[in-house]
Amino acid sequence: MTYTLVLHIMNSDPIVGETEELPAANSTLVVVSNVRRMDGKDVHFIAENTTKVVWPLDRINFIEVMGEGLEEEIIGFVRE
Repeated sequence: MTYTLVLHIMNSDPIVGETEELPAANSTLVVVSNVRRMDGKDVHFIAENTTKVVWPLDRINFIEVMGEGLEEEIIGFVRE
């Protein structure tokens, strides 16, 4: 099963990516693919042809795990 994660990295904007398995309690790294910003744009400090990125967990404040299909349903601030 593929999980969509939102990584909140220290001193950086949140980054979205997919992973095959969630990091375990004793993990020191998280591996994600299809890395992008929350708005879907490319991350400026990652090369275009990169397929997977490995981040040390000590650089991540927290990780959000998105439910299936919920990523498309995220709506920003909307005034009705």
